[in-house]
Amino acid sequence: MSARAQKGILAALLLALAAVFAVWFAHDRHWLASQLVFTAPPVLLAIGVLTGRGNAMFWAGVLALFWFSHGVMSAWSHPETALWAWLELLLALAVIGVSCAPGLRRRFGRKR
Repeated sequence: MSARAQKGILAALLLALAAVFAVWFAHDRHWLASQLVFTAPPVLLAIGVLTGRGNAMFWAGVLALFWFSHGVMSAWSHPETALWAWLELLLALAVIGVSCAPGLRRRFGRKR
């Protein structure tokens, strides 16, 4: 996979995660706070990935670990929102995989 395709996939995953958060917390009592905490970071990271910011892929992977943990906690403790939590969890795993792929390829790839 080319670096350009990888950046596009990662940006699409981040925007999908932001959309999940926007819909999930649309009727939250603290709407603005939930949008700033949950929806804004994946959108900003997607912009950073698309514009070629150096550490955006790294930070996407780091924050995806938090999103994964949040998804597990929400799926376990709030069965009424388990669908949203599972979507968050799966998208977070995809973000981790895509953002870590270059490092894994360099580490375990063929030696030249």
